[in-house]
Amino acid sequence: MDLKGIKGNIFFKSTSRFFKGKNSEKNLLAALLMNIALAYALLFVCRIIFVAMNYALYADALEYNSAWLMAKGSLLFDTAAVCYLNALYILCLLFPLHWKEGKAMNEATKWAFIVPNAIGVIANLCDCVYVPFTGRRTTWSVFSEFGNEGNLGTVIGAEIINHWWLAVIGAAIIWLIYRLYTPAAKNKKNIKSYYLWHAPLLLITIPLVIFGIRGGIGKAVRPITLSNANQYVSSPNEAAIVLNTPFSIIRTIGKKPFTERNYFSEEEVAEIFNPIQQFSPKKESNRKNIAIIIVESFGKEYIGAYNPRPEGSLTPFLDSLIKRSKSYIYSYGNGKKSIDGMPSVLSSIPMFVEPFFTTEASLNKVSGIAGELGKIGYSSAFFHGAPNGSMGFQAFANATGFQKYYGLDEYCSAPGHNGMDDHDGTWAIWDEPFLQYYAECMNVMKEPFVTSVFTASSHHPFKIPEEYSDRFKGSSDDPFLKCVQYTDYALQRFFEYAEKQAWYSNTLFVITADHTNHSTAPQYKTAAGWFEVPVIFFSPNGEEPFAPEMNTSTIAQQIDIMPTILEYVGYGKPFLAFGKSLISVKPEESYAVNYTNEIFQYYSGEYLLQFNGDGNGDKSTGLYNLREDRLMTKNIIGKSNVQDSMERRLKAIIQQYMNRMVHDRLTPETDNNRKK
Repeated sequence: MDLKGIKGNIFFKSTSRFFKGKNSEKNLLAALLMNIALAYALLFVCRIIFVAMNYALYADALEYNSAWLMAKGSLLFDTAAVCYLNALYILCLLFPLHWKEGKAMNEATKWAFIVPNAIGVIANLCDCVYVPFTGRRTTWSVFSEFGNEGNLGTVIGAEIINHWWLAVIGAAIIWLIYRLYTPAAKNKKNIKSYYLWHAPLLLITIPLVIFGIRGGIGKAVRPITLSNANQYVSSPNEAAIVLNTPFSIIRTIGKKPFTERNYFSEEEVAEIFNPIQQFSPKKESNRKNIAIIIVESFGKEYIGAYNPRPEGSLTPFLDSLIKRSKSYIYSYGNGKKSIDGMPSVLSSIPMFVEPFFTTEASLNKVSGIAGELGKIGYSSAFFHGAPNGSMGFQAFANATGFQKYYGLDEYCSAPGHNGMDDHDGTWAIWDEPFLQYYAECMNVMKEPFVTSVFTASSHHPFKIPEEYSDRFKGSSDDPFLKCVQYTDYALQRFFEYAEKQAWYSNTLFVITADHTNHSTAPQYKTAAGWFEVPVIFFSPNGEEPFAPEMNTSTIAQQIDIMPTILEYVGYGKPFLAFGKSLISVKPEESYAVNYTNEIFQYYSGEYLLQFNGDGNGDKSTGLYNLREDRLMTKNIIGKSNVQDSMERRLKAIIQQYMNRMVHDRLTPETDNNRKK
């Protein structure tokens, strides 16, 4: 069937009256309009697929948000994407030079339409799979995040196989772009007519493209950014519905994530919030070993101690360990990606705007738990079973003072292990053998030591070693469940080995997750629940300040781990941290911060404040009582007397963060690097 011919006949018959003839110039306008309409249709179809694939994630949002408002927002961002993707096509089609017209230029114009729009389709379909794990549309930073990964071909290939039907749909859509493209017949013989059509049409179209990219007409209209999506939905984690991936990527190219904020004077902001901290040194310093375990994707949702399951816990070992540990009912992550977790946990630097690893600020001098403890005689090592250099972890470990790094290379050369036979085929060494290796390496480290390990197995594509396929089961709805069980077992095996070692009783173990995984329970699909990770301190002797307790009054977060450890060991030197020590902080002064879809979030007491702090008309957009309204259905902005104080505190944190990033002031030593 000749779809192209049918389409053309239908269009020109139905619009002949409008165009009043079929000369080449009027066909030019018809071709332009039809192809732009096709570009809009492509984004519409991709959004339908995106919502359908992630319906469980956005079902509530589709029910209580205004369909008209979301449609309006979608059209706004789709218009910008259409203008971005088709700017070259429009220029090739309309630029008035009659001598350029010919077969070669017609082909170039055709592919100037097909290629960008096909890339836009691919980007949108990729996010159908990726967004459930990140909570946001992909931005330009993704190319930096995975720039050093040597296994991307394997990962992409695996995803194409796992989502073969999505790949088929994508191929079909791209084929339709090729078939439905409408070429324009141009009359270059009548020079006068040619220029009378092309020049005015280009002059009219250029402003329309600019207005489309800006998001409106008028001096008061600022160019739209990703943050504008929040005005069309009721919660930041729903912004992905109205955004599209081409816009998100293009709009963040070359964008500086950190810009100065001047909400307060230098003196006033330091009084409200000062990240330079120092504890009073103790006469008898507590030189305990420190072992920090960052568990991939292990949100609180899957841990039985926080969420009992009628069918039985997925994490029997971790549940038993939590009963012997200090943990927190209200504990949060400071990012949504693996590369957010390491700076948050080990350097007390939360993710604001973009992952710290991928920005120019990563070249700043920065401290971390290993570097600080190294000043008082600690040895240190960081462990990650992926290829050396993966995710930028090795570079960050080196920059923050870790003396040794143990990755895939070191594991494969270690005697008594199976090398690449223990590799999962995608990311890294399986958790069970690598955690055993981690424990063995601590046997030969000089005490006191501080170590950290970043696990990998509880990760998409949700594989476990073949020998455990009958022991740990997932489900057709959630294959991640088997990974949770396997990693819990790997932790059990680690502690079974560790407790027999001489260093065990003199070690404080800290367990957290880098971020959450996809969510199924309603309370974990909210803008707050999206960040709920465990923060667990386990001391084998059970002594204070980490005597067994599930704390119900203090808010804990990943960036609290570093200052908590420094106070615990009696560290008396100044350091920089955006978190606080959970040992000495009063419950009413505890807080948490994170960032999602262009919105800063600040947790204090019973409340969560959402703040649009993009530097353009900054204002609070949401306030929720999380104790009474865990599903975040009642926005009480403007109705509570806590709002002003929370906003003041959050602004101070943002200002300190941004200005220190810009001026390389991330250590006490560089604190005087202020703008001259």
